[in-house]
Amino acid sequence: MAVNLANFSHCLVAALFILVAQAQVLAPDVLVKTITDDVVTVLKQDKDIQAGDTKKVATLIETKVLPHFNFTRMTRLAMARNWRLASPEQQQELTNEFRTLLVRTYSTAISSYRDQKIDYKPLRAKPDDTEVTVKAEVRQPGSTQPVSIDYEMEKTSNGWKVYDVKVGGVSLVTTYRETFAAEVKDRGVDGLLKSLAEKNRSGERLKPGKT
Repeated sequence: MAVNLANFSHCLVAALFILVAQAQVLAPDVLVKTITDDVVTVLKQDKDIQAGDTKKVATLIETKVLPHFNFTRMTRLAMARNWRLASPEQQQELTNEFRTLLVRTYSTAISSYRDQKIDYKPLRAKPDDTEVTVKAEVRQPGSTQPVSIDYEMEKTSNGWKVYDVKVGGVSLVTTYRETFAAEVKDRGVDGLLKSLAEKNRSGERLKPGKT
């Protein structure tokens, strides 16, 4: 199924709502619900962000979003078996470039917030689980069809971290797998790194492949 990255941008704003640093470790579903109100308040009150202030958007993402992502695991999932072909140095570079790529995606998402309503499903998890899925549905204004959002989270020594977000059942991370694999096959790991770096510098979107 072909994935249009623009469709992710409109829905993935929901994923931003869970990503504010907390002094205490909260249960993943509690974290999701608690942070939603905080981030929505910022989005509704900050006129500069509403007007498209890219610097403020970047600052919001850097301070509120990034601390709650495991970018190394996300990059490893996107690379799949090709991750083993990269040296430790290349793995770090790939993680940094993929991080930048996803930040740009979230920048678009946060700028597109338009009073979406988010309904959370009861968390099905055991107390000793270290990986959980927090499920939600996003309802767009004027739309009767909700969009499912699944937050794949893992428990770490620094609290719960997001390692993937699925929109309508499609993984944000693994949707890049085919594109990455094609780049590595044609140009090697260095070629993929070069492609990511060039697109990140130019602001061009990397088209995801098929999943």
